[in-house]
Amino acid sequence: MKRLELILPNQIRKFSFVSIAGIILIAVIGWWLSANQPEITNVDSSKTYEQRVNHSPDGIGKFYMGREIAKVMGHTGAGWLERPSRELEEQPSKIVSALDLKPNDVVADIGAGTGYLSFLIAPLLPQGKVLAVDIQPEMLEIIQDSKQKKKITNVEPILATIDNPNLPAQSIDLALMVDAYHEFAYPYEVMQGIVKALKLGGRVVLVEYRGENPFIMIKTLHKMTQKQVQKEMQAVGLEWRETKNLLPQQHLMVFAKQASQ
Repeated sequence: MKRLELILPNQIRKFSFVSIAGIILIAVIGWWLSANQPEITNVDSSKTYEQRVNHSPDGIGKFYMGREIAKVMGHTGAGWLERPSRELEEQPSKIVSALDLKPNDVVADIGAGTGYLSFLIAPLLPQGKVLAVDIQPEMLEIIQDSKQKKKITNVEPILATIDNPNLPAQSIDLALMVDAYHEFAYPYEVMQGIVKALKLGGRVVLVEYRGENPFIMIKTLHKMTQKQVQKEMQAVGLEWRETKNLLPQQHLMVFAKQASQ
């Protein structure tokens, strides 16, 4: 103890007034920075993705709001989209009728694939157009070829990215997604882009195989429940309006852009 008492006074004397002032200044700056840190308690969990090692072979191992994202059907599956039995099995003509389109509407067919729905919709929009949006250039080439063969001029192919639909702000009246949303690798970001692209009062229509029904013979990750869809649309501020169960195996869910967006 005596040795400590002898050392401490000598050590204290080595500190100059400037050193002490510097320490006080550093402490004050540290306190100010700590007190003025931005709040991080309200982090939006809807933006968070979780990657898991153990996952379905039909998925990419990436989870969003508790749902595993399904693998994308590549352009090699284009023939399945154009199969002759599609009208009988899915009745896509009923989808088009349920959209309540106006002649001058601008419709974005998100995940358009071969443009099957785009070309059904286009004749109903004599003063409008369809933006056929897809991330695969090969699909857009198929659409371009079909435009020439069908002599339809109001279908416009749009190359998107996995996290951006590449649509101008307030440019569309309706965004349609038919059996596509569940494959989006970045659903939150893509839907944000779609919401920005919607005009005031614009609508989003999702058609997905009913996840509530185990007897629908579609792989689980390629089906969605109404509850899950509503949760994910609410995350980007879309308001559920109605669900139309007029299709043999799919929900047709309608959402609207709120006035404040």
